[in-house]
Amino acid sequence: MAGNSRKRASARLYYLLLLLPFAALWVPFYNRLDPTLAGIPFFYWVQMAWIALTVLVIYIVHRCENRDGGGL
Repeated sequence: MAGNSRKRASARLYYLLLLLPFAALWVPFYNRLDPTLAGIPFFYWVQMAWIALTVLVIYIVHRCENRDGGGL
């Protein structure tokens, strides 16, 4: 039974993907104006990009969780 729980824990390494959006909290990463994207300063468009990336990461983890068939 202990081997089964280890197998389940190692199979759920995709939960580590949920840590990726926390990189957006590191302000020195995006606290600048250049490069601009269609006239929008980096400070603004990179935050919008992180929103899309976070949605994608949550979707991937959700799909993996449904594939494995269960909750935490």
